[in-house]
Amino acid sequence: MKSKWIEYNGKKIFFQDFANHFHNAEAVKQELEQVQAIVKAEPPNSVLVLSDFRNTSIGRELLPIMNAASAATKKYVKRTAVLGVTGIKRVLADMLSQMTGQPLKYFDEEFEAKDWLAGD
Repeated sequence: MKSKWIEYNGKKIFFQDFANHFHNAEAVKQELEQVQAIVKAEPPNSVLVLSDFRNTSIGRELLPIMNAASAATKKYVKRTAVLGVTGIKRVLADMLSQMTGQPLKYFDEEFEAKDWLAGD
């Protein structure tokens, strides 16, 4: 598993690392299963999430799986920042956010995402 807990400005952030999987949907699925278990072990409305999708393709095969994962972890997540979601991936992510009701905030730079997550 590439994902891990990090600390930034005194805040604990769960860095969900889906980066550099390119077109490897199976790798994304495996990482997603593992991160779900970690998030669901935390108290409700407590997890600050930074999801990195840079250099990873999200296609139709992954959408229903990501939708289910987002719905399953929604009550545990306080805020979600997302990296690497532009163009068609942004449209798909917006659809996912609308379906699950879990708001996502998109960033181009990791430090900006971390600042936003750590700034209550």
